[in-house]
Amino acid sequence: MKIGLYFGSFNPVHIGHLIIANHLLNVTDIEKIWFVLSPQNPFKVNHSLLNEYDRLHLLRTAIADDPRMKASEIEFSLPKPSFTSVTLAHLSERYPGYDFSVVMGSDSFQNLHKWKNYEYIISNHSIYIYTRPGFAIENNIGAKVIELDAPLLQISATEIRELIREGKSIRYMIPENVRQEIDKGGYYKSKK
Repeated sequence: MKIGLYFGSFNPVHIGHLIIANHLLNVTDIEKIWFVLSPQNPFKVNHSLLNEYDRLHLLRTAIADDPRMKASEIEFSLPKPSFTSVTLAHLSERYPGYDFSVVMGSDSFQNLHKWKNYEYIISNHSIYIYTRPGFAIENNIGAKVIELDAPLLQISATEIRELIREGKSIRYMIPENVRQEIDKGGYYKSKK
């Protein structure tokens, strides 16, 4: 089975993430998308990161009715901070019959050469890249790249968190069931 691994903090998951995942499933040979929730990204500061179990709950809520998508908490049991190379090695060992590919934006791909053990990633896994404005795809590292012209929305999780703190509407930016859970849980109301 061909699995696309979409790594991220998903803080919170929003419509942009879901549109990209759906697009990959529609236009590539990827059979399932696994959202790999990172409890701690080595490149991001944790000051506004909602608890990983709450983010996992919101992610599962967002994709609950789509059997082509799965929320994975695999990195919860791995050493922190989370490194993609370690997660890929672990998943490949645990699921030897699966073909794992990485899904990322062209902005992240620009920095891939700075990632821990990036050589392992590019030697063993294909990378599906969706173009982000201002970040051309330049493959100077010999990765197996599949370029996608995915529909992009200018929505950011940071903007969503700020709107929540300001008491403004986030309707239509995230799935309605996720918006209700954020409201019910009081998530992102104050700056941590």
